Amino acid sequence: MHHETTVLLIEVGALLLGLGMLGRLARRIGLSPIPLYLLAGLAFGQGGLLPLNASEEFFATGAEIGVILLLVMLGLEYSADELVGNLRSAAPAGLIDGVLNALPGAAFALLLGWGWLSAVVLAGVTWVSSSGVIAKVLADLGRLGNRETPVILSVLVIEDLAMALYLPLLTALLAGTGLLGGGIALVVAVATVVVVLLVATRYGRAISAIFPVNNPEALLLGVLGLTLLVAGVAAQLKVSAAVGAFLVGIALSGPVAHNATELLSPLRDLFAAVFFVFFGLATNPADIPPVLLPALGLAVLTIGTKVVTGYLAAGRVGVALPGRLRAGLGLVPRGEFSIVIAGLAVTSSAVEPRLAPLATAYVLITVVVGPLLGRLPDVPAVKGWLRRRMEARRLAPATAPD
Repeated sequence: MHHETTVLLIEVGALLLGLGMLGRLARRIGLSPIPLYLLAGLAFGQGGLLPLNASEEFFATGAEIGVILLLVMLGLEYSADELVGNLRSAAPAGLIDGVLNALPGAAFALLLGWGWLSAVVLAGVTWVSSSGVIAKVLADLGRLGNRETPVILSVLVIEDLAMALYLPLLTALLAGTGLLGGGIALVVAVATVVVVLLVATRYGRAISAIFPVNNPEALLLGVLGLTLLVAGVAAQLKVSAAVGAFLVGIALSGPVAHNATELLSPLRDLFAAVFFVFFGLATNPADIPPVLLPALGLAVLTIGTKVVTGYLAAGRVGVALPGRLRAGLGLVPRGEFSIVIAGLAVTSSAVEPRLAPLATAYVLITVVVGPLLGRLPDVPAVKGWLRRRMEARRLAPATAPD
């Protein structure tokens, strides 16, 4: 066995063992393990306490697979009909989401004098919530069956589909190809999304029939292979791989979806942990302090706008006050898309150099604080306050004067 392979096995094995211990600790103290995974990545990344070099490529690939598995598992929870219904009902919420959460990022960049292109980049960073982080938090907190969860999902899907249009345009702007290049990229992205959506909604049963329900090995390999294939093709066409994976989950239904969920769950947990660790590994802790205060201010502002977004979106479909609060707080974390957007901007000389470390610090703040805030509605004191508010609202009409 080559020396490099030996070092790789030692690094990966030690880190996974450590993550297992952190996950156990998180469960014991009643927290999501995501913040601990991120801090572990910071500790062992470049500039950390003990940098891991041999396993960097492994974690980079594993992180991409982790996001894909998180999204396909989320898609398996819902049928194509539910997706279409949710998108129709959540379209106004998607518009509110874009306005409330993209504008602060753009305004922040312009106020700092970073220019319009940096404003476009930072708008995307603050706009899009992390589907991967939110999917894991919902699963950790046992909320996949809650009434507000389809609302959260609808907002995330609208964001992901919007990214399928935003990313090609941004890439063209950063490359300086102008409106023609951006228009071509946009047409390809729209066509790809429409085709995949049509296949998912109209031929879902036919796709499900391909996979043997009673053969776990063939089902696992088939569903995993299809998911990675569609995600890869989507990414090659400059459409989000996450959107492709999610739509594969939507396309599968019935016993196939149920059995695939059980088979893929352990893989999702493994590669999701790898994703969050890699996120920390890719961040140099030394770059964070100079931009920490601006990032903190931007995070506080846009945490508030995300809470308002979820609260209004859940209220539109009649969700009660606790569910509205859970929906708002559940949308707080930013993650994979924000980092992708910042990464695209790094190569452009027209973008402010401080934007990348600011985006990294901003995402780390929201991705650590978000899962903690997500538990807030379950705190007994908050539960009691929400119950009293609901009771007061219920009694208000009856006690109002004539």
